[in-house]
Amino acid sequence: MLTDLEHLKQDFPLLNTLSALQPVTWFNPGTTPLAEGYPHVGLTREQVADASARLQRFAPWLVEAFPETRARQGIIESDICALPRLQPVLDARYGQVLAGKLWLKKDSHLPVSGSIKARGGIYEVLAHAEQLALSAGLLTLDEDYRRLASPDCRALFRQQRIAVGSTGNLGLSIGIISASLGFDVTVHMSADARAWKKQKLRDHGVNVVEYQQDYGVAVAEGRRQAASDPHCFFIDDENSHNLFLGYAVAGERLKQQFAAENITVDADHPLFVYLPCGVGGGPGGVAFGLKLAFGDHVHCVFAEPTHSPCMLLGVHTGLHDAISVQDLGIDNRTAADGLAVGRASGFVGRAMARLLSAFYTLSDEEMYALLGLLQQHESLALEPSALAGMCGPWRISAEPQRLAEQGIRASSLAGATHLVWATGGSMVPEREMAHYLAQAQSLLTP
Repeated sequence: MLTDLEHLKQDFPLLNTLSALQPVTWFNPGTTPLAEGYPHVGLTREQVADASARLQRFAPWLVEAFPETRARQGIIESDICALPRLQPVLDARYGQVLAGKLWLKKDSHLPVSGSIKARGGIYEVLAHAEQLALSAGLLTLDEDYRRLASPDCRALFRQQRIAVGSTGNLGLSIGIISASLGFDVTVHMSADARAWKKQKLRDHGVNVVEYQQDYGVAVAEGRRQAASDPHCFFIDDENSHNLFLGYAVAGERLKQQFAAENITVDADHPLFVYLPCGVGGGPGGVAFGLKLAFGDHVHCVFAEPTHSPCMLLGVHTGLHDAISVQDLGIDNRTAADGLAVGRASGFVGRAMARLLSAFYTLSDEEMYALLGLLQQHESLALEPSALAGMCGPWRISAEPQRLAEQGIRASSLAGATHLVWATGGSMVPEREMAHYLAQAQSLLTP
């Protein structure tokens, strides 16, 4: 392997910087227009529209099961907000005045489970429950889906099991929604998952199995155990099309939110979206939905910790899931627990490689510092991984030549919208958040 790695580093010198745990920014030379990249995804606009319709059918049940969704009539969605006080602070921090306007997408505050995983995770469980109920003759597509709370539907679900491997947030989403429907659910969690997330799952009656190894082992073991149980449905974060489609619904919804805020997206007003990336399903699905909604005027950028740059590694080398960060001697240990993934989803990497504009990595210390600055200046407290996208606008804007190579005119940047996708944090316990903020303060104090 060492000889192969030496040859690989000769072919891809960027790997030396990744191995040294130094922050990097890489503009994807393989990015293509949507029309060329779309066929490689293997999923369609029609499937995303079908996912949206399915979520609408479930809305009445969600209102009853989770009253916090009532404000949006059972639709699980998050707000967007501008960050006018933070933007000049980050201008000063990075020594560069950002052209355009900085916004935040608050998936950190999604109802039910408080993270981006509430999109794909909840959707996949609902799609599975719907199929079971339809097949059993207990539901029709034009029926009120509150029927799913009936004793006969719950009896059906109690006979079925759901399993998933997770670093935390996906497990929360799958566990909470599955238990609410009546499923017997098991979440296989890696050692870096937060203790409070494990406890929250147990409080909902979820079986939590802990592993001392990382995310990859938790997923592999969960998949292995489920394979021997004909009544167990394993939700595979690395390969699930339904997870991906659930995330992709975000694109059209964001387009509606932008219309309400009079935000224009076109050649003179490009949209840059910065997405924290772990195994890739969440950001990949969202990016696909954004491309469907905004076409070639949206530019999606993935952000990863310096200790877990699995998607950048896979796409950059073209090896996707055939290479891991551990192969480079990188330890995959990061405070951004949701991003602590050593091997990227091969499905997502291959599907989206042509539709992603750039990747970058940042240190845990920078995530903590950004967490503190966001709380100080915008009174928003998020978990560390949710801040991975916050330095993206300055990292990307610092390289106008690379932007020009992707057809983005410097003259258009003044009208740009920079949207940072906040992926989690609203459910972090006060004591845990105080620890995060203390860590941030120690980094920000001269």
